Amino acid sequence: MLVKQIILRTQKCFWSSASAHQTRGFFSQNNNTHINNEVSKYLARAKLIDAIRLRLRSGSYESLLAILQHPNLDSFVITNAIKSAPSPHSALFFVKSLEGARPRFSQTKHTSHAIAKVLAKSSSTNELRELIDAINAGKFRRINPNVSFMDRMRWYALAQDLDSVLCVWDELKKHVGRPCTEAYNILMDLYARKKGKDLDAVQTFYRMIQQGGIPNSRTYTVMMWHLVNSGKLEAAKGVFDVLPSMRVRRTSKQYSLLLDAFCNNQQFDVVKSLLCEMQVDGSLPKRCMLPLLLTMHGAGYIEETSELITMMLPDDRIQKVEFCMGDSDDEGKDDDEDDVVDEVQLKPWLDPRALANALRYWRPEDVSILEDAKIVWTPRLVCKMLRHFKSAERAWEFFCWVSYQPEFTHDVHTLSRMMTKLARCGDFDLVLQLISKVKKEGIKLGFSTVRMIIDFYGLSKNGDAALEVFRQVKALCAPISKFNTSILYSSLLRTLTKCGRSNSDVMDIVEEMISSNIHPDIQTFSGLMHHFASEGDFRTVQRLFAMARQSGVDPDGYMYKILIHAYCKCERAALALRLFEDMTNFNLVPDRATKSLLVKSLWKEGKLREAAMVEEGCEEISDVLPLALPGHLFTVSSTDLTKIYTLYSGSFT
Repeated sequence: MLVKQIILRTQKCFWSSASAHQTRGFFSQNNNTHINNEVSKYLARAKLIDAIRLRLRSGSYESLLAILQHPNLDSFVITNAIKSAPSPHSALFFVKSLEGARPRFSQTKHTSHAIAKVLAKSSSTNELRELIDAINAGKFRRINPNVSFMDRMRWYALAQDLDSVLCVWDELKKHVGRPCTEAYNILMDLYARKKGKDLDAVQTFYRMIQQGGIPNSRTYTVMMWHLVNSGKLEAAKGVFDVLPSMRVRRTSKQYSLLLDAFCNNQQFDVVKSLLCEMQVDGSLPKRCMLPLLLTMHGAGYIEETSELITMMLPDDRIQKVEFCMGDSDDEGKDDDEDDVVDEVQLKPWLDPRALANALRYWRPEDVSILEDAKIVWTPRLVCKMLRHFKSAERAWEFFCWVSYQPEFTHDVHTLSRMMTKLARCGDFDLVLQLISKVKKEGIKLGFSTVRMIIDFYGLSKNGDAALEVFRQVKALCAPISKFNTSILYSSLLRTLTKCGRSNSDVMDIVEEMISSNIHPDIQTFSGLMHHFASEGDFRTVQRLFAMARQSGVDPDGYMYKILIHAYCKCERAALALRLFEDMTNFNLVPDRATKSLLVKSLWKEGKLREAAMVEEGCEEISDVLPLALPGHLFTVSSTDLTKIYTLYSGSFT
């Protein structure tokens, strides 16, 4: 088998017969295998993982075998040791060594998925397929015998096996009909990385839209990588610039992609502009940005980069874990000759998700053990911890505790993370406390943070809190552009409709918005009209429709679609028919679902002749009726999606 050949080659390449000496103790065979405290268990596991990481990099085969007999070596340790191996070959060798040292070891879902990913990275497609078949055949008693379509697509895509991905894709469509957005993302990304498949990637994006899928942030990351990798920097920047109007969060990965590309192209003014936008968005920069920031710093952009560089420099307080390997044979050695020692140093392994889970009860003994661990807390690490706490209450307790730890001070990123976490759970009193702290210390939140807080209060049904935060936005943020103000108004209106606020309250905000010379965009009008139509307030719907026209907003197919659906749902087929006729007069075509619903509603209300007219009118254009009209309430308009598609397709045609 191919994997056996890989393992044999790996054994020859990675391990030497030299003896190894560890400079600090990671474990003892006498350790208690029954650790009751979850935090202690996490820390013991972390030390074991560090020990394995060091040996996989040092070439100490004998000491690795000793660790494989350790009684605390469980599936969590094994899974993370595989993930943190320096290469796929060394990971496969570790697995094979484990099977030899512990014959009774049984695979779990996590270990098998880690192995599958390693096989994919090493392009061992045949062995990957064998592993999948073995899992599906139920050969591993601790694993559910059903590998999901999405996992198979991810693994085959990682192995760059397009044919296998397409086979799974076809299976997926047969079982679920329309694939999810992530399935499209995987296929689109694979096409983008294959030579000569540029148009296939574009077509995949087009099919996603036409079949009613809503592209997400990762979709646009894939698209931007494709454009940048093809030398289409301006098109990639164009896609990036449209994302805010679609309420798509711009990620640090997208910023990193563009910053790197424009910096390499010596377009430092564009880089400077992107850094300013990143600050407005409140995005935490990735560590991989450090080299390009240093390049900009050297080019004279000192003020724009100094703070970011300081934030990303390695923290000297973090002590590395070490492993030394030297020659133990003293025979023939000169007394004056220094020992030649090869030293491996690594940053300590830390999993914020696992640590947050271990702290889920936040008991006094947990806190005591955490303090004794002497973990170096940085804003980046604290942000990750806050994200992974499932309970906002526990996250708050950790947030307060860490503020008293040596040499740690909360910054705008940790404060933003905590505020959004609390808002998602509907807590307003604690958010007010943090708002007071932000204003007192002169910290300026990112615009995106305030928008997320308002959006999250919609999920927790706290409209009053959202309105209060909105009223304080000028004190919380740096000066906000007119465009971003319109986005905040849109988020507030969406939240108020979700919270069941009275129609008059919602319309008061609309009127306030327009009186400030800020006009709702088409997706905001669409969301509002859908809300009022669902409430049966058709007079307000007509009023909003007129306001949209007066604001210069031309209704698109999606706006007509949501109104027709809302009227049909409220058994107002006559009004829906009037909109349908208006729609066709503007040369807009409905999607198939809208046409079918309208005909069904007209039949139900006894309007048989009108139903027949709709059927006859659509028969002539049945071949061009889309499966779904692109768009989404309050967020995405068909105009923006068309603009994105034009930028993308135009770069490869």
